[in-house]
Amino acid sequence: MTFTRRNFLAAAAGGSLTAATGSVWSQNSSLKISHQFPGGNITDGDFRDRLCRRFAQEVEKRTGGALKSTVYAGSSLMKTNAQFSSMRKGALDMSLVPLSYAGGEVAETNIGLMPALVPSYEVGAAWKTAEVGKLMTKVLEDKGIVVISWIWQAGGVASRTRPLLQPDDAKGLKVRGGSREMDMMLKQAGASVITLPSNEIYSAMQTGAMDAAMTSSTSFISFKLEEIAKHLTTGRNKSYWFMFEPLMMSKEVFDKLPKSQRDTVMAVGAELEVFAREAARADDKLAADVYAKAGAKVYDMDEATLKKWQDIARVTAWKDFNDKNESCAAMLKAAQKLI
Repeated sequence: MTFTRRNFLAAAAGGSLTAATGSVWSQNSSLKISHQFPGGNITDGDFRDRLCRRFAQEVEKRTGGALKSTVYAGSSLMKTNAQFSSMRKGALDMSLVPLSYAGGEVAETNIGLMPALVPSYEVGAAWKTAEVGKLMTKVLEDKGIVVISWIWQAGGVASRTRPLLQPDDAKGLKVRGGSREMDMMLKQAGASVITLPSNEIYSAMQTGAMDAAMTSSTSFISFKLEEIAKHLTTGRNKSYWFMFEPLMMSKEVFDKLPKSQRDTVMAVGAELEVFAREAARADDKLAADVYAKAGAKVYDMDEATLKKWQDIARVTAWKDFNDKNESCAAMLKAAQKLI
């Protein structure tokens, strides 16, 4: 959020800066929404970018132009890994970012990409109103973050040399898991792990620094990994890779909005969750089609294979997360009630 020097001076002259800034926020406000994904427009492109643009358009419409937004795609406003901490400080208004990227800063956020803990979109959607969602909401608000849209995405594995489907397939491969917890499961299966944001996967695979990458179906498409990968394990059937990738707002920024605007922001955010879920499901199927058309071999995971990975996750990532602190243990216990 910004207000001009003229607004500031007028407020200071009137001896009521708080009242003036409140008026500015309600009448002449502009949100900056940052994300790491390729930019497009409101109808075409990566659905996460489209969701941000839909949010901006609908909020502006419902507030009569009082609350506008600008979307900064492709990490053009700030680096990917700086977004969460910037929101906490009030230096960034909003971001759509994988929550697990904040795991080094807030331990509880690692549950956002916990292998095999969320096995379906239905389970992910249930988090919002279940005990685990309430615990997550409280943790994030205490850290200065408000969740606006609850978004889950399935994913899989794109690989250059050989398929990665069964745990035994991981042995000897250099793999990007996407979270510390996913990496723990992969290491136990015999892989070497690579840590980097999804928008850096292409170059790492292209140079041979990485053999395989786990990411969302949408990112498989948006980052054009079919140009490099020869094998794809999809997320369209079963998957141990479900990522919580919410649209979030700085609590400092949120709290300064008039109540009517806060209500509008939350209402629009909730309505967009249906769009996100349908778009994510569509991309699970589209990714398989895109890779098959490019000549890659496509594989789907079955229940038996998922269970093998879940058994590994339970004694590695789940146990590690549970042992971090009482808050993490409570969240894990609550999440397990849904599967």
